Amino acid sequence: MIINSPAIVVHSLRYSEADLIVSLFTKTDGIRKYLLRGILKSKKGKIRSSLFQPLMLLEIEASHKNKGTLERIKEARPLVHYTSLHTNFVKNALVFFISDILKNSIQEEEANTDLFEYLETAILWLDAHDNIGNFHIAFLIKLTQYLGFYPDISQVEYEFFNMEDGVFQSLSTNVYCLSGMQVSKFKEFLGTTFEASMNIGLSKIIRSEILTMLLVYFELHLHGFKKPKSLSVLNEIFN
Repeated sequence: MIINSPAIVVHSLRYSEADLIVSLFTKTDGIRKYLLRGILKSKKGKIRSSLFQPLMLLEIEASHKNKGTLERIKEARPLVHYTSLHTNFVKNALVFFISDILKNSIQEEEANTDLFEYLETAILWLDAHDNIGNFHIAFLIKLTQYLGFYPDISQVEYEFFNMEDGVFQSLSTNVYCLSGMQVSKFKEFLGTTFEASMNIGLSKIIRSEILTMLLVYFELHLHGFKKPKSLSVLNEIFN
């Protein structure tokens, strides 16, 4: 079956001397893996390896056999030309962090248009803005809405956040209940836009604590989720 779809590059892996295996989140078919033969040595081919940097937004034409094997890309072109996403070193660190998160979070080979459009919006926002100190926090919180475990805010005034159940409560009932400044600041992100989130004042310590809390939250709610390998680089930049 031939498909034409926008796609987001999630991950690429060198395979042998000249081949790449790339994971793309497509708007029409969810996450798919493709084998690109000879792309690392080809200088005249239609498809260039530079297209498959993390979080590139592409328009692809691909052949899908839908048998759980590696698919083939026939054509690919950039949907947008970024202005700073891969050249600004802070944004580049965020790019690798986000792609790690997506690699561990999205597994379904089926369309999820809402998730795709959220990711597209978030990526373009990051490329276009310079005040991005809280972006990774806001991104993760908003992502939970599309993955199905956004916190229940019906009792958001309560002191404790129970990460296991995703609810706020008045008492601590398990080891995954947290309170204090990190929870108070976490609440400020809920229901806000990216623009408003960037104006939330966070110390280096609190920003790190919220990020740690969110990654544990993801681990609790996504089977097989692992902390991103790029986390140490991100912490070094933002702390």
